Amino acid sequence: MFKKFLFLMLTAGAVFLCISKTAKPQAAVPSATQTSARTYVGSKACATCHADIYARWSKTRMANVVVDPKQHPEQVIPDFTKADPLLNFKLDDVALVYGSKWNQRYFKKVGDDYFPLPAQWDVTHKIWRAYFVQPNTDWWVPYYEADNNKRPTGPLCDGCHSVNYDIKTKTVTEWNVGCERCHGPGSEHVRTAQPTSATIINPAKLDFVRANDTCIQCHSQGQPLKNPIEGKYYDWPVGFNQGANLKDYWKLEDHKLGETTFTHFADGNAHKNRMQGNDFVQSLMYRRGVTCFSCHDVHGTPNNADLIKPVKQMCLTCHNPGSPNGPRAATIEQHTHHAVDSAGSQCVSCHMPQIEQTIADVNVRSHTFNFIPPEKTDQFKIPNSCSSCHADKSTDWAREVLRTWATVSPWRVN
Repeated sequence: MFKKFLFLMLTAGAVFLCISKTAKPQAAVPSATQTSARTYVGSKACATCHADIYARWSKTRMANVVVDPKQHPEQVIPDFTKADPLLNFKLDDVALVYGSKWNQRYFKKVGDDYFPLPAQWDVTHKIWRAYFVQPNTDWWVPYYEADNNKRPTGPLCDGCHSVNYDIKTKTVTEWNVGCERCHGPGSEHVRTAQPTSATIINPAKLDFVRANDTCIQCHSQGQPLKNPIEGKYYDWPVGFNQGANLKDYWKLEDHKLGETTFTHFADGNAHKNRMQGNDFVQSLMYRRGVTCFSCHDVHGTPNNADLIKPVKQMCLTCHNPGSPNGPRAATIEQHTHHAVDSAGSQCVSCHMPQIEQTIADVNVRSHTFNFIPPEKTDQFKIPNSCSSCHADKSTDWAREVLRTWATVSPWRVN
């Protein structure tokens, strides 16, 4: 009995030592009090020491989502000289331009506020569309008059499209997602003769919850915990910066399973864009400690969505045939049942279907990483992974095909 006990104790000790040696210690996070004593200095201050990273970042959409068309006329996509029934304003009226990938919106300045103009450019279809947030959509709509001229972008947009938006002065340190949006105020880091990690926050060294909150603060649908704030309703986490806890400022949009809403499908998948965070926190990836920057590098890459690797390779970094993470098949082709070089063999086609609306019929990818089976379409009207590509096929067809795949459990195909 004693020998058995001794063996168990030695084994447990060995396991503990193994975990202790392999686990990465989490960096200490400066407190909110510490970061509040620091000030914002702007991204250009980072360029001196981080020239390569700054050069890459400066070309990203993160760095160029908001531009002054007078300073950067090349960023304006449509031709304002061509008449269109929806285009009832001139380029000279535009103070700021927002966006370039899916749509481009235009804002005028009145006093110290910006307001949306009534038309937006659909980049995919190359046409003008009306821009007005309709009733029974975003949660904040009932709190603002049904008039673009009564809906300032400060409370509804600008906190996420800038660094250090001040709700009192309505000023920013800089427009766009600059370095300090993710790393926190940089004054102490810049002033120190020998900058160290103690004077700036590196999200990659935070625990996975705080690390992901770096992105979730803006890539999510939710509300501030306290609203209204000084008489206005805000659609971004007012008061949050790196060093604070997002949960103390922000709550994700509520959803009741079984209900389809403006924000969610009935199963909880996001229904609209800018909800990657709402999706991701539901995922097995999140629960296993994966972070947004396990896949994306917002400092800039040559790949779509600033992926670290091309989309065909990205998932295979961790998910290879025969690996503990799956897929549980001898080859990728045996897992996907599609030709290895086809779109159907790309992991994102089935596990990140484009079901979340951004403008008109243009959708972005889900971030729950769940395969959505055809029965969910029948039961809850949720677009499924098969029909996202095979749009001309029925759910019955998809179900019958899945039943022929030996690598799909029959209990998951109803």
